[in-house]
Amino acid sequence: MELLQKIDFRPASLHVLKNYSLSKLKTDLIAGIVVGIVALPLAIAFAIASGVSPTAGLVTAIIGGFIVSAFGGNSVQIGGPTGAFIVIVYNIIALYGLTGLAIATFMAGCLLLLMGVFKLGTVIKFIPYPIVVGFTAGIALTIFSTQMKDFFGLSIDGAVPSDFIGKWGVYFSSFHTIDWTTTLVGVLSLLLIVAVPRISRRLPGALVAIIVMSAAVWILRQFGIGGEIETIGDRFTGMSSSMPAPHSLGINMESINLLLPSAFTIAMLGAIESLLSATVADGVTGSRTNSNTELIGQGLANITVPFFGGIPVTGAIARTMTNITNGGRTPVAGIVHALVLLLIFLFLMPLINLVPMACLAAVLITVSYNMSGWRTVRGIFHHPKSDISILIVTFLLTVIFDLTIAIEMGLLLAILLFLQRVMQNTTVRVYGKQLDAAEGTDLDTHEVLDLAPGVSVYEIDGPFFFGVATKFDEVMRSAPMHERPKVRIIRMRKVPFIDATGLHNLEILIKASHHDGIDIVLSGVNDSVRSVMHKAGIDTLVGADKICSHISKALQVANRIASSAE
Repeated sequence: MELLQKIDFRPASLHVLKNYSLSKLKTDLIAGIVVGIVALPLAIAFAIASGVSPTAGLVTAIIGGFIVSAFGGNSVQIGGPTGAFIVIVYNIIALYGLTGLAIATFMAGCLLLLMGVFKLGTVIKFIPYPIVVGFTAGIALTIFSTQMKDFFGLSIDGAVPSDFIGKWGVYFSSFHTIDWTTTLVGVLSLLLIVAVPRISRRLPGALVAIIVMSAAVWILRQFGIGGEIETIGDRFTGMSSSMPAPHSLGINMESINLLLPSAFTIAMLGAIESLLSATVADGVTGSRTNSNTELIGQGLANITVPFFGGIPVTGAIARTMTNITNGGRTPVAGIVHALVLLLIFLFLMPLINLVPMACLAAVLITVSYNMSGWRTVRGIFHHPKSDISILIVTFLLTVIFDLTIAIEMGLLLAILLFLQRVMQNTTVRVYGKQLDAAEGTDLDTHEVLDLAPGVSVYEIDGPFFFGVATKFDEVMRSAPMHERPKVRIIRMRKVPFIDATGLHNLEILIKASHHDGIDIVLSGVNDSVRSVMHKAGIDTLVGADKICSHISKALQVANRIASSAE
């Protein structure tokens, strides 16, 4: 138990069940049943769009959903397959097959587990918002693109290209093969999905559309018509209604090296989406998610599901909000949702074969529209140009290439722009005759200090890291030879940290100054920076007596050195 506390693993289920009551069980049962019904069409649709069978989607929702609720750090989080993973899963299967997907998902689970163990849950939340919006909008457009064939009933020879541009090229060249009956099913499904929630917010539009359109297509087929409307049973024959037995993954070093980038993408996206969903839930319920425990729970789910043929698991915002709005407040609701899906899987699987593919395409088109966040995208275009550029780059890379490249390049661009902002806001001031010791503070009294001839003060305002170190070095070297001082005071009161490059440049500066007969005095060095300098031997190089806590003391030392040098 002590070990679990050290790694910050405190499942919400253990805390909530201590004071559980019959009234809570009643509301959790209702919420769990509703969420299970809502999750059914989404699990099937996401699985098919990802290139796997509906069975894989349901197994993921059942096993993954149970583990996320039982071991996660949020009381109302609902786990399962989500639209965000469609693009990643589809591409992994295209390149490495189902075995590659299983290994990548398992590795992603291990990475998520390690993120939670090493308490990186809070760090994940600091990923720039434009990156999240950019790849989410890109995923939405990609999901929309994958549904055109099924929605319009297009006849396409061979497989549809996986890349965005190639896919739309094939669509336009095949649009003359459109099947109007299939298109009618898709359009009516779309209308039902949009209209039903306006009649009653408690009715899941996707489920109503699936039931109505499946019944309609079945009736048409009884009269010998509608055979051209493809259903799940037509595409996936021989689906089993029993839970798959666990199987080995065949992991080796070659597969680990090959699939590590894909696993990293799954882990990062899973962490971001899960914690985003948990944050939204916290805002509604007033609860507080343990981010590290949530990542461990997500990791355990993704480690487990590949052994049963499942696909990546993450927290689902729409299903989590459905859980909350129907009264769910404890992990029991999420566990009930998994059990409801299990019962449907075991006893109603034959009915799933009747669902038209065009209807599922309509469900995913609605999902892609809701994911797009076009209002948020429009709002970011009023932000600084750096945010807009990150959004556009991440969006285009997601659509044209893939999510792995988009996340990596988006993060790299965000880091570079952040460093640029830090460098722009970090200043190096030079003082040659007088210095106001209270400048840059909230003090009302000002202490003007005189600098002896031959003493210069260089004040660094900001972190002394690799970008600023070069800037500081340039300022030092810009002084003409005849104006070079006898003593240089480096004022570091506003330096919160110093990195290896800063230490290296400082060491070179001290040695070069000593070579030129110039003494160095350090002023206002905080404890953490001084500790780093001590380990690097800077205090020995400068002299312990020349590292001062305040500028007035540093000036006394510098003025004395300058006077004795005359």
